[in-house]
Amino acid sequence: MFACRPISDVSSDLTVEVGTSSFPLHKFPLVSRSGRIRKILLEAKDNKICKINLPAVPGGGEAFELAAKFCYGMNVDITLANIASLRCIAHYLEMTEEFADKNLESRAEAYLKDNVLPNISHSISVLHHCERLLSVAEDINLVLRLINAIASNACKEQLTSGLSKLDHNFQGKVVEPETPSDWWGKSLAVLNLDFFQRVLSAVKSKGLKQDMISKILINYAQTSLQGLLARDPNVMKGSLPDLDLIKKQRVMVEAIVSLLPTQSRKSSVPMGFLSSLLKTAIGSSASILCRSDLERRIGLQLDQAILEDILIPATSHGNSHSITMYDTDLVLRIFAIFLNLDEDEDEDNHLRDESEMVYDFDSPGSPKQSSILKVSKLLDNYLTEVAVDSNLSPSKFIALAELLPDHARVVSDGLYRAVDIFLKVHPNIKDSERYRLCKTIDCQKLSQEACSHAAQNERLPVQMAVQVLYFEQIRLRNAMNGGHNQFFFGSLQGQFPQRSGSGAGSGAISPRDNYASVRRENRELKLEVARMRMRLTDLEKDHVSMKQDLVRSHPGNKLFKSFTKKLSKLHSLFRLSAIKPLGGKANSESRFLFQKRRRHSVS
Repeated sequence: MFACRPISDVSSDLTVEVGTSSFPLHKFPLVSRSGRIRKILLEAKDNKICKINLPAVPGGGEAFELAAKFCYGMNVDITLANIASLRCIAHYLEMTEEFADKNLESRAEAYLKDNVLPNISHSISVLHHCERLLSVAEDINLVLRLINAIASNACKEQLTSGLSKLDHNFQGKVVEPETPSDWWGKSLAVLNLDFFQRVLSAVKSKGLKQDMISKILINYAQTSLQGLLARDPNVMKGSLPDLDLIKKQRVMVEAIVSLLPTQSRKSSVPMGFLSSLLKTAIGSSASILCRSDLERRIGLQLDQAILEDILIPATSHGNSHSITMYDTDLVLRIFAIFLNLDEDEDEDNHLRDESEMVYDFDSPGSPKQSSILKVSKLLDNYLTEVAVDSNLSPSKFIALAELLPDHARVVSDGLYRAVDIFLKVHPNIKDSERYRLCKTIDCQKLSQEACSHAAQNERLPVQMAVQVLYFEQIRLRNAMNGGHNQFFFGSLQGQFPQRSGSGAGSGAISPRDNYASVRRENRELKLEVARMRMRLTDLEKDHVSMKQDLVRSHPGNKLFKSFTKKLSKLHSLFRLSAIKPLGGKANSESRFLFQKRRRHSVS
């Protein structure tokens, strides 16, 4: 037992034991200010008692020594580091105004009101010190008062900052460099998880902005999860089992996910943070509810993702030799969330104004079309990445390749590249699977370079090579005729939209927008047909003479003749003259031998 040095030179008549510490003191100064010690001495059967034991003193021996000095009338310096202990021990020892004027409890309260509660950072610091004083700090409502003070002051600062910016903008003043608005949020990283949750819930209820809450949450998560090992000395010594560490991570991740702002496509939570949380949640075996919540959040913001965000490593189950590199099932669910959300919105769009519908569905620059194009590029990049995995089954790869609707891809080069890699890595794939996989590629959307490669690619089924050659012939004929025979060849201008590598938006109409598209097309069909008949009559008159002139003068004539000769055996298959010029589109009954039929469900 450790014996503290006497506070007074006069020989002590009472020894107080606090934990492993022993304090030689005097009865009179203690009973004059402490109601608890007075009651202990009065209730003692032995009036000459000279030793008492105080169990569970908040703050331990250090806090009791400060309280004892205060009883002796010595100057006690109250600071942010000891105010929580002093306030708690003042309550424990019953050092109230009932026993002495300006007692320790009133002194501590005055310090709290004047120096702690009005200041956010001071309140956070004192709240942190309350973590080892929980039972007493909760009993006297110190924790609750500090949390409410933090929330109130944070919202006041947010309002003051907003008004200050508004005033500067209104008066045209130069805005001086200001302190970051979330400066105090970074200080919350010192709190334990329970206190942090309570603070964040309080600031939410007080009306703190969502983007501010997101910043605070991200900072806390990064500090806590990355510093989990460093902050736990037992982990550093290697004495803590890995299961305990995983449990800590799981509890932390589940709590952070529960505090995320409301799910939204315009959420202020960055995609990279959500992806990191999901990977940690999977690694720590977080609850299905937690992982599903993160999957949905990522799906809602999928157009903001990059490839690294969806490269989720697969967890090993059973035979490690057959495990894939990445969790493709999870990615399927995430993409399905994005696509199903679009479909849900489409069903409600028929109630909106028609001009709004045209903007949403037809305009290449519309937000929805732009998002779809970004997601299509993301999926093609993902397919290229996972195609090299020899353990990935063809069925899963096909399910991913068939996931997007027809209008999502402006150019199919990315998908073709991924399919080619997959076929190269999986040379023993069944012919039926090879055929089905290649059906996902729209040959009309392949660039000239991709068509040239596909025509000579021995890994592709012969049907696809035939179809590629056929469309190349159509493109060549259209170019030779200067585009005047577009009605005879299925409106190639619409079949080959903007093949630039920049990925510019497409004007293709979404097939999922059948309701809106049919309404518009029905109104325009009669006028379009009449206009086409008139143009077709003129074209028929000029067609023969134009073709003769072009054959004599066009420099590509020899190339065309050579190309036509090589494909002469295929003419009977396609019957070019049978294609009808109705609506600038090919008849659905005269589809080609290898026409893609996209599925919209995940198998």
